Amino acid sequence: MKIAALQLSTLPLSNSKLDDYFKQCHEQGVEIAVLGEYVLNSFFKELVSMPKAMIKEQSKHKIEALEQFACTYNLIIVAPIILVEEDKSFKYLGKFSKEGSEFVKQEFLIDFEHWDEARYFDNEAHHVMKPMIFEHKGCMIGAINGFEMHFDPIWQAFGSANVDIVLLPSVSTFGSNQRWNEVLKTRAFLNNIYIMRVNRVGKYDDNEGSLWKFYGNTYLVNPDGQIENTLGEKEDFMVIDLHKKDINEAKKSWGFHSQLHDRGLL
Repeated sequence: MKIAALQLSTLPLSNSKLDDYFKQCHEQGVEIAVLGEYVLNSFFKELVSMPKAMIKEQSKHKIEALEQFACTYNLIIVAPIILVEEDKSFKYLGKFSKEGSEFVKQEFLIDFEHWDEARYFDNEAHHVMKPMIFEHKGCMIGAINGFEMHFDPIWQAFGSANVDIVLLPSVSTFGSNQRWNEVLKTRAFLNNIYIMRVNRVGKYDDNEGSLWKFYGNTYLVNPDGQIENTLGEKEDFMVIDLHKKDINEAKKSWGFHSQLHDRGLL
């Protein structure tokens, strides 16, 4: 199957750019398109000072557009989005297709002093992980927002569901790329799965002497833990052709999955 990664910054109100990219996806036979974090909505540090009514309208406008694009171009679109419900803000991962829309709340949120999503958003904590998982053309596909890649229970849930491909929108900055590379290479190798990391680009000036630069470097990690098809640091777009046989061969070669299955752990 063909999966497209759209490496973008926060989108303007106009949907013409998305329309152009999704049209290209359709022309190239793409079936699934993925956007990074804080692309449909403003970046978190801007979001906290925005009226919730404005955030709600921003999200409503983008949801309507993605639902239309999914039908027009016969795509499954996966993208993080903020929803405001009864004056509370929630961070979701959305999936848009001609069959309808699905929204799954993010399980783990950043809680750093300089970037405290956990304090701002109203997402509840759960003991049982229920990340987004769906089937497409015989492949099980999982999706999480970037920060969640740090937590083992998420990957255990993917393992229990025999996930083949993980879609990972992110919003990484501050020179963290090497750390992300090593973690995702390890996750892909130990699970013998594909991981498509889609990082946003652009800048945010906090007016306190710090420039937040989102460095892109969107890429695919293959089931043997090797990074392929890396984008640069500017707005860009790529299409990757993934094969289930590569996943099956890696699992058979390394045998991690079968040992877990034999012990009743999957």
